[in-house]
Amino acid sequence: MSSFHDLSIEERLQLTRRGTAHYSGQLALIDNADFGRDTLLEGWSVSHLAAHVAYNAAALCNLMEWAETGVEHPMYSSPDARGTEIEYGATLIPDAIRNLHDHTLVRLDVAWRDASEEAWSHEVKTAQGRTVPASETLWMRTREVWIHAVDLNVNAGFADIPEVILSTLLPEIAGKWRGGGLGKGLVLVNTDTDERIEVSGTPTTEVRGNLQGLARWATGRGGRGVNEDAPQPPRWL
Repeated sequence: MSSFHDLSIEERLQLTRRGTAHYSGQLALIDNADFGRDTLLEGWSVSHLAAHVAYNAAALCNLMEWAETGVEHPMYSSPDARGTEIEYGATLIPDAIRNLHDHTLVRLDVAWRDASEEAWSHEVKTAQGRTVPASETLWMRTREVWIHAVDLNVNAGFADIPEVILSTLLPEIAGKWRGGGLGKGLVLVNTDTDERIEVSGTPTTEVRGNLQGLARWATGRGGRGVNEDAPQPPRWL
C-alpha cells in the first residue's frame, strides 16, 4: 500500500488542505440551530466535535512553535486540559465556534506555510507521549479533518477520503491494536487487491471488504462495506 508518509511535504500539505476544506464545507452545511444535535461520535454534539477540531488546530500550532523555536511547547497544558477545553467549547454559541474554527485553521496553515526546512524534522512530543518529527502534524491533522467530516453526519463518507490516506490509516490502526495487545487473530483483507493485514497471533477471524469499508469498520464508524459477521473492532484511539 502507498503511504502518506512517503509523499513530499508539499504533497502532504495539499492533502491536508483538501481535507480541511472538505471538513469546513460539511460544517458550513449545518445550521446554527442544529449544533446541539448528535454526531456519529457517541456523546458528542456538533458543538463538541467542532470545538474539538478547532482546538486540535491550536494544539498543533503549539507543536509547530516548539519545532521552530526549540522551546518545548506541548499540545495541551495538562492531561486533562484537552477534555476541559472541549467541554467549554461546546458551551459557546455556534457563531463563536465557527469563528474559533476559522481562526485556528488559519493559524495552523500559516505555521505550516512559514515553517523552516529544519523545523519539519525537529522532534516534538504528541499528547499521547510519542516523539515524532514536526512533519507528523500533517498526518495528525489530515486524519482528524477527513474522518471528522464524516462524523458530522451531513453527507460526507469514507468514499470521499483519498486512497493514500485510507491505505496509511488502516495499517496504523492495526499497529495500535497490536501495540495494545488487542485484536489478536484479526486479519483485514482488502477484497479489491487481496492484500492482508494480520494484527497478531494465529489468524482466526477475517474481516473482508474494500479499502473504504475496512477503514470505516476499523475506525468504529460502522460495518457497511465489510462481511456481515465481522466482529466489533477494538478501540484504536
